[in-house]
Amino acid sequence: MHTNTTNKLNMGNITDVIIVGAGLSGIDAGYRIQTDCPNLSYTIFEGRKAIGGTWDLFKYPGIRSDSDMYTLGFPFYPWKNPKAIADGPSILSYIKETASHFGIDKKIQFNHRVKHASWSDEKALWTLQIENEGSVKEFQCKFLFMTTGYYNYEAGYSPSFAQSDQFKGPIIHPQFWDENLDYTDKKIVVIGSGATAVTLVPELAKKAKKVTMLQRSPSYIMALPSEDLIANFLNKYLPSKPAYQLIKWKNVLLSMFLFQYSQRWPESMKKFIMKGVHRGLKTEELDKHFQPTYKPWDQRLCLVPDGDFFKAIRRGDADVVTDHIKEFTPNGINLVSGESLEADIIVSATGLKLQLLGGMTVEVNNEKIEPNTLHSYKGVMFSDVPNFAFAVGYTNASWTLKCDLNCQFVTRMLNFMKENDKTVVVPRFDDTKYGSEPLLDFDAGYVKRALDHLPKQGSEKPWKVHQNYIKDTISLKLDKINNTNLEFK
Repeated sequence: MHTNTTNKLNMGNITDVIIVGAGLSGIDAGYRIQTDCPNLSYTIFEGRKAIGGTWDLFKYPGIRSDSDMYTLGFPFYPWKNPKAIADGPSILSYIKETASHFGIDKKIQFNHRVKHASWSDEKALWTLQIENEGSVKEFQCKFLFMTTGYYNYEAGYSPSFAQSDQFKGPIIHPQFWDENLDYTDKKIVVIGSGATAVTLVPELAKKAKKVTMLQRSPSYIMALPSEDLIANFLNKYLPSKPAYQLIKWKNVLLSMFLFQYSQRWPESMKKFIMKGVHRGLKTEELDKHFQPTYKPWDQRLCLVPDGDFFKAIRRGDADVVTDHIKEFTPNGINLVSGESLEADIIVSATGLKLQLLGGMTVEVNNEKIEPNTLHSYKGVMFSDVPNFAFAVGYTNASWTLKCDLNCQFVTRMLNFMKENDKTVVVPRFDDTKYGSEPLLDFDAGYVKRALDHLPKQGSEKPWKVHQNYIKDTISLKLDKINNTNLEFK
């Protein structure tokens, strides 16, 4: 058994930038630091034993991207696979290949979980306490860059269901899928209606006897081809770099158009989506299961490549039930309507638990920082927290689009500080000038459950979080670094 000890780091061994997390965002951050700031030292700490973040954690059948890989992939190492909507193992392989190609994997220290970060004005340094194989080590850096994503890797969201302990079969959350689970010829109930449930159902239906998606309320589901024909054409006839730029901007502008159209003309967009549902199911009898009460893009749209979800229902391998759970029974679930669902296996695809900064606690000059008291500067930094940045993605577009902009902003900031002989930068929020608003205007359950604990955004730029790639490109790549909202020392 390991003893819990603290190993002090020699003060002379200080890293310029420490990146926390080795998923898509962390690899992007590593590339940008070593490319744009070649004179700075950096290290990536990863709490788990492997690279890849989400794409290494989730092992459930059929896991895939819900964004096209031409925008989810790295702009400096374009996706080459013809499948635009890619499976999880292919994405994980791509992340590992990218990290290896640029030597970023050599900068990663695995099984190093950052538990606490403390900033000292006197030293102008961050001191990190990091768990590694039962002991606690201390590391110091001048700038701290968090790329840990936004949810808890240790626990998914699992609501309590009455009598759930009575069920005889396994109840499994997709975040902790048992890869040895044999579901051949089994009756499976998948609880949920989000992207995970919609992904699981057609894949499980290939081997199971019957799969039922049990939802409290419907989500918007849209079919699209797994391969982007225009992208494949451009890749065939153009050099890789111009082809990638054209494909990326085509997809960025299309996603922005769909989002804006949904916001301005929700009923028209709803009709458009329902036409696709009718084409996929070849019937209107199931309409009640696909008519959400919210407007399109108030929650993230569920994409199904090649309509596989609808095909499984058409074949009779899967069905959808819209109802509320009354209680679990030894052999399944009793519903409020009086109906019962038989099941050998129950999958609780009920969502994520949102978690900031990988669960790390933060102190500035020995005072603990409460995230809900902070404001987000350009969606990259926090008010009153020195030499600190984070990378998160969009709620309405590909994750990596925003992360890469954040990473480029950080390197611009670091270069500006070096050129102007500055060692510390702190965003300062002026509450006499700006109002405060919730950080995310998004109706997803995992966001609503955590809103009280999240930082806020301001009422105007540069404190406003736009969720708009063009506005963010201007703000993060073109706007001047130095302004009255930043205090340099």
